[in-house]
Amino acid sequence: MRDLFRLSRVFPTASIGVYLVALSAVVALPLVVFVLFLMMELEHRDREILAGSTAEDAQMVARSVDRALQDMTTTLRVLATSPELEKGDLRSFHNRTQNSLLSNSLYVLAVDADGQQLLNTRLPFGTPLRRISDPASLQAALEDRVTQVSDVFFGATSGQFVFNVTMPLPESVAESSGAVALIMSQNAADLGKLISTEGLPPGWSVAIVDGGGKIIASNGASNASPISSFPEETLKLMSGVNGTIEDVGGEPMQMYGYAQVLGSPWKAVVWGSIETAQADIITTSRQLIVGSLLFLGIGMLCGYLIARQLRIPIRQIAGMAERIGQGEIVSPVETRIREASQIAVALSNASFDRSVAEDRIHLILHELVHRTKNILTLVQAMIRQLARQETSMDEFQKAISTRLQGLGKSIEALASEQWAGVPFKRLVFIQLETFAEGADRVELQGEDFMLRAEAVQNFGLVLHELATNSIKYGALSVPEGRIRISWRQDDPDDLASLLHLSWEEIGGPPATEPTETGFGTTIIKRHAAAAFGGQVDIQYRATGLVWTLTAPREAFERGAGETLQELIG
Repeated sequence: MRDLFRLSRVFPTASIGVYLVALSAVVALPLVVFVLFLMMELEHRDREILAGSTAEDAQMVARSVDRALQDMTTTLRVLATSPELEKGDLRSFHNRTQNSLLSNSLYVLAVDADGQQLLNTRLPFGTPLRRISDPASLQAALEDRVTQVSDVFFGATSGQFVFNVTMPLPESVAESSGAVALIMSQNAADLGKLISTEGLPPGWSVAIVDGGGKIIASNGASNASPISSFPEETLKLMSGVNGTIEDVGGEPMQMYGYAQVLGSPWKAVVWGSIETAQADIITTSRQLIVGSLLFLGIGMLCGYLIARQLRIPIRQIAGMAERIGQGEIVSPVETRIREASQIAVALSNASFDRSVAEDRIHLILHELVHRTKNILTLVQAMIRQLARQETSMDEFQKAISTRLQGLGKSIEALASEQWAGVPFKRLVFIQLETFAEGADRVELQGEDFMLRAEAVQNFGLVLHELATNSIKYGALSVPEGRIRISWRQDDPDDLASLLHLSWEEIGGPPATEPTETGFGTTIIKRHAAAAFGGQVDIQYRATGLVWTLTAPREAFERGAGETLQELIG
């Protein structure tokens, strides 16, 4: 709990709108982050797949070119064993070879050690010929005694860019024919039929690049010109037999797949924009990212709208609370939130209950002031009356103390009932329990009813005096004596009817009328008659005192539905 309390202090004080918008963001952000992470992983995986497929495409092109070069080499081997060439009959060799290779756009040259052409099937036999335009390949073939594939170059005889496959001839053939090597030449443009962009991503290109970095043939969206130079910096990165590289310097970023053409310095290169190749997944990624951001925005907007919906009833309830604090009775506000409406109803009820409680407190305070004045008046009269009697100070104090004690019992009973009145029987027991030896010898006859607040004080005082007199001189002064308190009503349904109330002492000494009128006699006779607006009759019988009070019921009894304000009058 302490840790939670400390954690709660970290959060700033802010409106409910800020917290709900923040909550929406906290809920939605992980989803956005997860989508971003997922799309990055998918894009990375797709790029790996793209790199692999690009390398495979380059290898396929390289194999296709390699087969073409192998076919040319095979053809040269076959031609090298031609009987005409072994016999030195170059004319017959020329005519036969020209006819057989005419449909393949392949041309054969026979050259001596100095590179002088002895025959060229591009031209009729006997046409004056010059030295070959690619002596380097010839020298390499003669030195290494292996077939050499040249880079692309401009052929003087053909008048266009070509490449050669040079194969050295056996010494026996060279002696008979004078030719040291056979060269098969092909126009560079003819290699274009070996490469295709079919199966490549849209906008990608493919090219065959020779050892010098010149483009022999190309196809695709790059529109690279044949015999133009391939970017040197990019070629330097193409190490190994095959693989892929990414050119991060360009915009958009390019991917290159390359493969070495076996038996030659050539490379097959496939390249294009990564963004173009990953267009579908990039589009999907962007759509998901936009959707996630839109979801985040919608979530935050919903949080704001909900906060606004909550803020309105909260402010209304706060206004109700302020008005309640000012003592007003407020009516409940209607809201769209069930709990807020319940709080509003509870506050409205609380304001009404508070108003009722305040009114009740004011009435009780008014009653207290009113009763206090009456009590003080009664106490003053009691003191004056007792002071007239010739008694010692101790007796005076005792008389005052006992009467104040009885009066206090009545007031305490009223206070416990919030000055709404006390049941008649309860008042009798409260007053007589002070006299422990007489409380169990009292008999009550009559139906209980609720005494008014003023009747409780006045009749309580009368009961106290009657009991005091009985303890001293009457039935309660002897063990066998007892008291019967009875009452009856003329008409139980009419408060204006008379109530007959009597105190009858039985089994005690004979009652004698006092020679002097003391305080007790004044209370049970004059005060009782005046307080209840009735008549008091006292009989001093041989069997004991009989005290009777006849007065209107309304002077005693609290009516049904009678309010405290009406009782105060």
